[in-house]
Amino acid sequence: MIKQLTLTVLAASVLSACSMAPKYTRPDAPVAADYPAASAAADKQQRAYETGWRNFFPDQRLQALIGAALVNNRDLRVAVLRIEEARAQYNIQSADLLPNLNGTFTGSRARTPASISPIGVDSVSSAYQVGLSLASFELDFFGRVRSLNDAALASYLATEEAQRAAHISLVAEVAKAYLAERAFAEQQSLAQSTLKSRSTAYDLAKQRFEVGASSALDLRQNEALLQSARVAQVTLARQRAQALNALTLLVGQPLTGFPEAQPLSAQNIVTDIPAGLPSDLLTQRPDIRSAEQSLLAANANIGAARAAFFPRISLTAGVGTASSTLSNLFDSGTRAWTFAPQLVLPIFDAGRNSANLTLSEVRKNIAIANYEKSIQSAFREVSDALVARDLLEEQIDAQRRVQEAQAERLKLADQRFQNGIASSLDVLDAQRELFSAEQDLVQARLLRLTNAIDLYRSLGGGLTESNTVAATTK
Repeated sequence: MIKQLTLTVLAASVLSACSMAPKYTRPDAPVAADYPAASAAADKQQRAYETGWRNFFPDQRLQALIGAALVNNRDLRVAVLRIEEARAQYNIQSADLLPNLNGTFTGSRARTPASISPIGVDSVSSAYQVGLSLASFELDFFGRVRSLNDAALASYLATEEAQRAAHISLVAEVAKAYLAERAFAEQQSLAQSTLKSRSTAYDLAKQRFEVGASSALDLRQNEALLQSARVAQVTLARQRAQALNALTLLVGQPLTGFPEAQPLSAQNIVTDIPAGLPSDLLTQRPDIRSAEQSLLAANANIGAARAAFFPRISLTAGVGTASSTLSNLFDSGTRAWTFAPQLVLPIFDAGRNSANLTLSEVRKNIAIANYEKSIQSAFREVSDALVARDLLEEQIDAQRRVQEAQAERLKLADQRFQNGIASSLDVLDAQRELFSAEQDLVQARLLRLTNAIDLYRSLGGGLTESNTVAATTK
């Protein structure tokens, strides 16, 4: 009997290999064939997704911060646990593809009163049974269970790709937070130097006013510049402290024991990254691959919804020994078995199956729209970064010329003031404009570096590295 039952189950498993899910066809990418500002000359270089983040970010402190974040960041840790959750859910669903055999032992005693006993006297009966049971194993002739298993697998793979996308985003966010802190530090240093020079200028103006060599207006102008420099210094100190707090949250631990920080000007980040073709994004970007896996899951759910219109056949069986006494349970002649196939044919369900099919088809259309949107969003991110790359180089060059011109202007204005040709207002205005130009130059350099990071991330870079982090997420 056990051999016959096993052969029946195996034959049913072979016959249940069909699926009613629609044939999957990848939607066409709803973007142009080329980026609007792609550089063909850079295509010979190593692609972003082939460049490890340790090679892309040469700063030793930044490398250590990224490595620590990949171990300690709680958002990434949740993403890893989501993978474990999805894997467990897939294993639960895939268990329905195979029969579940259970060992059983049952025992019962019952007393029958004389009033209802066939023999007219009180009686006590006993029954004991031990064996193997197969509980409601579905013969998946129409692929319902198979489609649900395929949907669970695709959902698991989507979660895995989402974790990779979170990994890439974390690398980029740590780098941008670190560079933002470095920019605030450089601007704060400029503000402190400016505050010191303006304090000296204010003391001189005060002395000149006290001896009647200048007016009260000149004194108040110097005082206003001094206080504005103090405001800038305090504001930048606050912004830098908040940037450090944001970086600490990303890294997931206090920022102690890391290598010394390098200035913003020493960040040799590669800015000339080859973009490739928009079609490459389908394989480079984990978020796009995650969206496609979600689409595959929705497609498989349609197969399960279609199979619900057809009969569902399940088997319940058992084999073992039975006896009225426990001591004779394994004697000869006590073999017992049950075989109870069941067929359920939908006749009237008030439109439930039709509604489930419609729901599955709508969800597939939503998944298609999300997949196409993820491609369009990726195309826009790359295009924006490419457009900004060339323009930011021009902006930095122009801003550097502005800073040099303002420095020369201050020098000439001070000479004219010392010779009595110009007023102190010209000097004060030149000082104010030079400070603003210096701050804007630092900000422009930061924009260029963060733009390179955005392009690196949007092209799928940041997942691999040449020197693998030894630590693992716990």
